[in-house]
Amino acid sequence: MDTEHFSLRPFPGEEPATGLKIAGTIGRRGKTLSIDCTLAGTLSELAIPSPEEEPKRRGRLWEETCLELFLAKKGDERYWEFNFSPAGHWNVYRFASYREEMQEEAMFSSLPFRVGVEPEAIRFSADLGIGKILPADWTVEAAVSAVVRTLDGRTSHWALVHAGPRPDFHRRKGFTLTIPADPGPAFTS
Repeated sequence: MDTEHFSLRPFPGEEPATGLKIAGTIGRRGKTLSIDCTLAGTLSELAIPSPEEEPKRRGRLWEETCLELFLAKKGDERYWEFNFSPAGHWNVYRFASYREEMQEEAMFSSLPFRVGVEPEAIRFSADLGIGKILPADWTVEAAVSAVVRTLDGRTSHWALVHAGPRPDFHRRKGFTLTIPADPGPAFTS
């Protein structure tokens, strides 16, 4: 699997927590997309939801510290938003076009991912079965973003690029990672 490295940047003018860095890798093999992302820095300043014993699908996770992943078929207006909370909660939404017809994606009844919280880092990792929404022979455009809340009530919005005058992770200009179609197994004669 070829992986691509990424780094997120805070929205200009928002004061992030001291020394915070957000980076990771993303790649695909067949119907599985793998993402690993680390928020590293002075975590004692952050409002981090506590891990839940029974994480579940929940709405409005972007109101807390969370990681977000956006996926779309290249050239198609439809896209999906994946939300991951440090508490283990999750959600997947489908959009018909830019912020239109938002619906929970019924193709996902669970979203297993791993969260590790260390003194100076939060690590998210997931192997997502995206084949039911984005077949392996489609080129995928992706955006990774994060909402980070501090204990003193500040919020910073992190993305690969910020394509507008306000933080908006849904803008397609922010889907800057291209994940090529998987040609499948090589056949030799």
